[in-house]
Amino acid sequence: MTENRQSETAKPSTEALSDCSSGVALSEMMRRGELFNQDCPSREILKHLTSRWGVLVLIALLERDQRFSELRRTVGGVSEKMLAQTLQTLEADGFVDRFSHPVVPPHVDYSLTPIGREVALQVRQIADWIEVNIGRILSSRAEKEAGRASA
Repeated sequence: MTENRQSETAKPSTEALSDCSSGVALSEMMRRGELFNQDCPSREILKHLTSRWGVLVLIALLERDQRFSELRRTVGGVSEKMLAQTLQTLEADGFVDRFSHPVVPPHVDYSLTPIGREVALQVRQIADWIEVNIGRILSSRAEKEAGRASA
């Protein structure tokens, strides 16, 4: 019985797939509720795109194609394992291309696909908004922390 429940929740139903992969805008899906359906595959893509490393890799690749070591330097603080995992995920989703040159030592370039460029531009808008508003955000955070400390 437990196995059946796990397999039912692990795979999206055909009905859920048709409902949430219909090319409808995110705001419309949220209004209608499909994005909140745990079986909707768009939730997994949203998780990939909005992860800390996913966001930074997409923005870094907007500037130019990069090798793994360049990306690791650009995206400060990411481990080799997490960068490799993020790149594999974004490649599997069709956002990143991986080109391996037939040389020794191996030389691999990463670039955005056309759909990867589209989504990276959207993600960059959020990052730009954060950068522009970081002062307000930090002030608000400090005010809330000060209020908690005095309470």
